[in-house]
Amino acid sequence: MAKSKEEKTNVMRVLEQRKIPYVPHTYDHPDGAVDGASVARQLGQDPAAVFKTLVARGASGGYYVFDIPVEATLDLKKAARAVGEKSIAMLHQKELLPLTGYVHGGCSPVGMKKLFPTVFHKSCLEREAICVSAGKIGFQVEVRPADLIALVRGSTADLTAES
Repeated sequence: MAKSKEEKTNVMRVLEQRKIPYVPHTYDHPDGAVDGASVARQLGQDPAAVFKTLVARGASGGYYVFDIPVEATLDLKKAARAVGEKSIAMLHQKELLPLTGYVHGGCSPVGMKKLFPTVFHKSCLEREAICVSAGKIGFQVEVRPADLIALVRGSTADLTAES
């Protein structure tokens, strides 16, 4: 069955309920998850404006969400400092779905099972809009960063490794 152009994800429903404007985007994913740079190319977006959502566990046992540009690498020390942890480690892929409700490649900062402390890379503030996963592989939403940060009660920090 072909995908309907009107298909909505839970992320889109949350944005609509909160009256947050967004632009939906879809992309092809023939073999499942696609890397973020490929998604940016398919959407015709600057990779610096397409953000991936990463989930980590702190030394205290708490969980944290980090959103960074798709071509960037999360600096674990900077991320730990941003959330006041001694250290953090990336969550194992198998733990992602039970914790967040999302699969690898379709994880969104919006609509997780629980609201975790969320930090966006500070570069999002330099943009009118950024794209994040719409909670399902093949779907993205373009949203104003301030709206997204307010929705998830997030913050911003320098989170990436220097290239």
